Amino acid sequence: MTTLLTSPDTDGIERLCNHTVRERFLTAPALPGIERIEAQFYGDMFAPHRHDTYALGVTLHGVQTFSYRGTKQFSQPGNIIVLHPDETHDGGAGTEAGLRYRMLYLDPALLWLGLGENAPGLPFVARPVFSDPALSATLLEMLAHLDSDIDELLIDQFVCSVAEGLCRHARQPIRRSKKLALPRLERARDFLEANTSGTITSTDLEDVTGLDRYTLIRQFKARYATTPHRFLVMRRLQQAKTLIAQGEPLAGIAADTGFADQSHLNRHFKQAFGITPGRWADMIRPQLLTRHNGK
Repeated sequence: MTTLLTSPDTDGIERLCNHTVRERFLTAPALPGIERIEAQFYGDMFAPHRHDTYALGVTLHGVQTFSYRGTKQFSQPGNIIVLHPDETHDGGAGTEAGLRYRMLYLDPALLWLGLGENAPGLPFVARPVFSDPALSATLLEMLAHLDSDIDELLIDQFVCSVAEGLCRHARQPIRRSKKLALPRLERARDFLEANTSGTITSTDLEDVTGLDRYTLIRQFKARYATTPHRFLVMRRLQQAKTLIAQGEPLAGIAADTGFADQSHLNRHFKQAFGITPGRWADMIRPQLLTRHNGK
């Protein structure tokens, strides 16, 4: 369960005209090498401090301000924040409108695995605040649903995607081997297609291919232009479309195609096709009835 922490106002937080303000912190269940939070507050909140992890965040509301490497920084909604391990910083809301943001703390050792063996070192991004829609989407995929369980394949995909994004902004290109283990990649693809409705872990794919999970993700993407996680989700969604066309109930379809529940199916279906499965069913139902009556 997500933990909600609230506390009474303190002198540094009570900034709005005659309003009683409470700060709000959400902490998600810990993942190996990853912590996730949401924070909402007014005024100056955090005194100078530092982490032994990368801090990667997205500002959601208000202006996020902090001192970092000798300068005052400001982040507006949609901007990405990248703070490096062991760098001192503080934090607060830049205006009386208050602040809401989500932040992910990533163990450098885990990031190193995502970089691969040819990486010259951990990436250092000189600009701590910037806009990057692709990297923002990657972060929000992990931060959007703090209550939800995170698929192991998605976690590994996330680590590789963040590694690529940080290296891009650090102007530190990742050198990839051009030689792909094609038979092993085909085994992974066949295994995913044959087990769409079941739980597939990164360990399963390592056992099937003999590749470590991060090498597999990088090579799978180079070969098939997608990651194992996205490939699996799309196969499940195609199965869901077939069952919708057969008139099956959505709750049952979610269970039969490997999704955690109907809301999980809804979220992925809309992300992939731009429409909810319920709306899709309403749209194709007249067509199905016409076909049925015409027989």
